[in-house]
Amino acid sequence: MVPKYIKENANDVVFNLEYNAERSHLIIPEYGRHLQKLIDLAVAIEDKTERNKAAKYIIQVMGSLNPHLRDVPDFQHKLWDQIFIMSDFKLDVDSPYPIPTRDVINLKPERLAYPQKNPKYRFYGNNIKYMIEVANKWEDGEMKSALVKVIANHMKKSYLSWNKDTVTDAVIFEHLFELSDGRINLTGSEEELSTTNDLIRTNKKVSNKSLMPQQKNMKIQGFKKQISGKKPFVKNNNNPKP
Repeated sequence: MVPKYIKENANDVVFNLEYNAERSHLIIPEYGRHLQKLIDLAVAIEDKTERNKAAKYIIQVMGSLNPHLRDVPDFQHKLWDQIFIMSDFKLDVDSPYPIPTRDVINLKPERLAYPQKNPKYRFYGNNIKYMIEVANKWEDGEMKSALVKVIANHMKKSYLSWNKDTVTDAVIFEHLFELSDGRINLTGSEEELSTTNDLIRTNKKVSNKSLMPQQKNMKIQGFKKQISGKKPFVKNNNNPKP
């Protein structure tokens, strides 16, 4: 709410309150109403030479709000686009950049075609499917057997991360047989996968050690004070208050 001074007579001054709700809408509020009024005044200038000078001055004022980006070419292009947008595309000046139009500004980008995949065993991830496809293209031999074993081990690790703590190798072999469309068959083989249960237990031990009890933390602090020569504070409830 801003007071407006209206002088009717020499000795009489009338105050007329102007509310923000009655003002025009700010297209880019970050620059404030004063800059919007400067742009409106530039639009009303009849002489194109003076209008170009006013537009360049307004660009300098807009750039002063971000002095570290004022001389960057991309930032200058952005300022010129904004001055045309704030003028409601009514400003007729010579711009060093292509003048935007209302249709270009309101143009919506094309919708990105995100891959919609709903695998049956989502806890394995999509990369396992790609690895299986690569393994199916290889010829039988030691390299393919090693790759198949790596895939099976990774499947078991992913299974244990998102499901039960234990899983048999037969379940992993059945899933691998199904995901490979029956081209990789390890069911009934004596191949053993490296279990990750030990790794899970190790991670649990590390997380338990990182959560130190308060009493153990106090002992460590007291030990540090003894090393530095300072005695740790020990509360004695038997000593009377002075």
